[in-house]
Amino acid sequence: MKRKHRRLAILLAAGLGLGSAAALTLFAFRDNLVFFVTPSDLATRARAGETVRLGGLVAAGSVAHATIDGQPAVRFRVTDGRSSVNVSYIGVLPDLFREGQGVVTLGSLTPDGSFVASEVLAKHDETYMPKEVVEALKKSGHWQPGNGPPPPAASWNNLPVTKNGG
Repeated sequence: MKRKHRRLAILLAAGLGLGSAAALTLFAFRDNLVFFVTPSDLATRARAGETVRLGGLVAAGSVAHATIDGQPAVRFRVTDGRSSVNVSYIGVLPDLFREGQGVVTLGSLTPDGSFVASEVLAKHDETYMPKEVVEALKKSGHWQPGNGPPPPAASWNNLPVTKNGG
């Protein structure tokens, strides 16, 4: 075999190996490319017992708290405006969890069509401000709730520094 043919064979083998590795990687991550499914898509995209992420809004008036074996439990409905799914969860909910708020739950669909969550993540919108930031803005005098909404988050780093370092 000539030197030129040998180089070509090595180049083709390397390309084939790289292509195969890329294809296997994409195949392995195919289920993780979507962050969550909506209640409307749940029936078509998930089978009973399969772990999926369900996302949507917590339906108003649907949250019911209870205690099971000494642990906090909650039942609520997640909706996307077209359909909704009953969700049950045992554990402590995130601070941002409330009716009308966005939520992503990790869990599985049961044969009866309800959803059992093992993890609940509450989402917030762009107006969310951590409690610590609100207190710091009030303390420094940069925002007083009676004078209107807080300054936008983009301006937090540009606020003038007062003498006391706030």
